[in-house]
Amino acid sequence: MKSLMTGNEALARGAYEAGAHFASAYPGTPSTEILENLAKYKEVYSEWAPNEKVGMEAASGAAIMGARALTTMKHVGLNVAADPFFTMAYIGVNGGLVIINADDPGMHSSQNEQDNRYYALHAKVPMLEPSDSEECRIFVKKAYEISEEFDTPVLIRTTTRVNHSKSLVNLEDRKEVAIKEYKKDKLKNVMTPGHAQRRHPIVEDRLVSLRHYNNASTLNIMEKNDSKLGIITSGISYAYAREVFGDTASYLKLGMTFPIPTELIEEFAKDMEELIVIEENEPYLEKEIKAMGIACRGRDVLPICGELNPEIIREAFLGTEKKEMILMESKSPTRPPVLCAGCPHRGFFNALKTDRDIIASGDIGCYTLGAMDPINVTDTVICMGASISAGTGMQKVLDIQGNTKKKVFSFIGDSTFFHSGITGLVNSIYNKIPVVTVIMDNRTTGMTGHQENPGTGKTLMGEEAGDINIPMLVRSLGIKDENIKIINPYYQDKAKEVIKEAKAATEPFVIITQEPCALLKDVQILRRNSYVEIDQEKCRKCKTCVRTGCPAIYIKDGSVFIDREMCNGCTLCYQVCPFDAIEKKGDLVNA
Repeated sequence: MKSLMTGNEALARGAYEAGAHFASAYPGTPSTEILENLAKYKEVYSEWAPNEKVGMEAASGAAIMGARALTTMKHVGLNVAADPFFTMAYIGVNGGLVIINADDPGMHSSQNEQDNRYYALHAKVPMLEPSDSEECRIFVKKAYEISEEFDTPVLIRTTTRVNHSKSLVNLEDRKEVAIKEYKKDKLKNVMTPGHAQRRHPIVEDRLVSLRHYNNASTLNIMEKNDSKLGIITSGISYAYAREVFGDTASYLKLGMTFPIPTELIEEFAKDMEELIVIEENEPYLEKEIKAMGIACRGRDVLPICGELNPEIIREAFLGTEKKEMILMESKSPTRPPVLCAGCPHRGFFNALKTDRDIIASGDIGCYTLGAMDPINVTDTVICMGASISAGTGMQKVLDIQGNTKKKVFSFIGDSTFFHSGITGLVNSIYNKIPVVTVIMDNRTTGMTGHQENPGTGKTLMGEEAGDINIPMLVRSLGIKDENIKIINPYYQDKAKEVIKEAKAATEPFVIITQEPCALLKDVQILRRNSYVEIDQEKCRKCKTCVRTGCPAIYIKDGSVFIDREMCNGCTLCYQVCPFDAIEKKGDLVNA
């Protein structure tokens, strides 16, 4: 049976067919949908972990106990999970352990463009790179076989286009695999320095065996056509190369890209008059091939930044043979990212955005958009959880300078707080740094598509769960009751009052904004009859409401209007209008 699937759906299908028992991950574009789809297969226990490190460790524990385990993450997530990842390369597995890592060339939804193929090289872990959805399914199954045969974790590296593009997949039945017996083995599983020293030579010997395996592996495909030009490539780059060169070139498509199959590459290269390497981002394959003493080119004409596509490859290697572009007369309007209509984050940002003495340390989530005009609040964004940690450093410098006028506010969402924000708050408490932590609790993991988290009361598989009470957690860490404020961020007067109090605090201070995401289904049902509209006779066109940044508010022919379909009655614009020109309509929840 065939099915049209995205790469993420096919990766989940492959894990199901391979007989996987356990999966743990933290959502991150472009990898999120892997576990969302795997959770539909009830034969596989699937969970959202608080962060990628926990997901990696949970999957590692399951593999040590003999289960076939899976963890998935986006490229920056592997930074978070690097500690257990590197160590599991030394420990090895019992049941198979597969790590799916989704890189994001072009940074469609990421803060950097790192090439995680180098993680496999440095951790000494075999790496597979599928080119389409069918290969995603097959490669996951093959990865479990390699993992168990060679006693190693296996990294599957995908990219955004593979994860999100659709192609035909051949569906097969699930292969039930028994959980292997667990046997106590402290020399293998307890990584003290002495044990690690014994394991390192085993890892090196394993790499030699894996290289021999890869030279004969069916994961790599050689297509001999014209010997004038040979192309070595992998992943989605193979599809682009095939589209550009067709049968005018020969191809070596590498499915297993670490350790690279040196003998296979030498065999392919010796028959080619010219050899080029086509790959996105870093010249990973090109450097490895040149280190073998084989002449090749690629990065000299291909860009190191952004994604590749057929047109870029065609222009780089064929020059004047670039296909003529068909230009459309119409042009799509630009759509800059913006907080949704009725977003609770907008309310709090609006309450403090005129205070230029507040330095806003931001984080990864929807509220990152607090940096965008016209809100323009956020000063810094580094990585998940860094808002509080970086905020403590920023605040301490102000304290050293004796600057009592300015104050650092650290903004972090509920899911990100659970992910890696708690330790930053612990740091501020332990070191008595009076940073203001604003935990923006919208009851979901919003930016990646509304996944559950430890504070929502539901698991990935839809079961009821004990939700972590953020105010109680904060209190248990040592924040005094008088320094914890819980507010509805829509209400401007109360928000401004709390901001003033927090700014004057001389101890660590926590503000928790509690209001669910406006896009949650239950919220939309609740507010379906809530809206506001502008009385055009009263409106002075001052555009104060426009400066809230709400996309439901627009200007047409010089007048300001509110889109009835987009508005959900948050009343922020109603509160800021200086001329009472905005009227409440319907059954307003936040009246």
